[in-house]
Amino acid sequence: MPTLLIADDHPLFREALRAAVQRVLPGVKLHEAEGVDALYALVDAHPDADLLLMDLNMPGAQGFNALVHLRALHPQLPVVIVSAREEPTVMRRALDHGALGFIPKSANSDVIGEAIGAVLEGERWAPADALSAPAISRDEHEIAHRLRDLTPQQFRVLQMLGVGRLNKQIAYDLGVSEATIKAHVTAILRKLGVTNRTQAVLMAGRLAVDPDGIVLPPEED
Repeated sequence: MPTLLIADDHPLFREALRAAVQRVLPGVKLHEAEGVDALYALVDAHPDADLLLMDLNMPGAQGFNALVHLRALHPQLPVVIVSAREEPTVMRRALDHGALGFIPKSANSDVIGEAIGAVLEGERWAPADALSAPAISRDEHEIAHRLRDLTPQQFRVLQMLGVGRLNKQIAYDLGVSEATIKAHVTAILRKLGVTNRTQAVLMAGRLAVDPDGIVLPPEED
């Protein structure tokens, strides 16, 4: 029986998705996470999982950033985005950033089963209008390429910068020294090819579903 991972911060939706998957794949092994940090731990704990069903808007995901980074760390793991955002442009961006499928949260269990079955067979699956939307720009593709070079800890620091956290706050949250966070920030700036925290957050913000909602961080020495 296949092993599937579900990552979504809404318990009721996880329950509904779990029930839909179990109807399609009786006996399937399911493991769940409700945020990006828990998802990374879950994927590490189940490296041979057959499929990840992942929400775009759970805590820490920051739009397509988590998808891009996770695909870089675990290229063998097929990812299907399950989201309430059903605009063709959003679906197309998910596919262009490495998802093998996109299931709208409004889909019924038959559609969910069809999508999961297709991806488990090695095919891509998305609503028909997803591929009619324009592909991502060269700039967005380049930003995604740079984000893939970040280590998991650097990615977590960048996430925290993106919600306006100071170095000392990030250090406290991660249980490390402020000097360690400064070193991570320096490495992040170098890998992204920018000169300050604001530019780094703006660059990562280009992969948000709604880039206008980005919070700019305070600059620090």
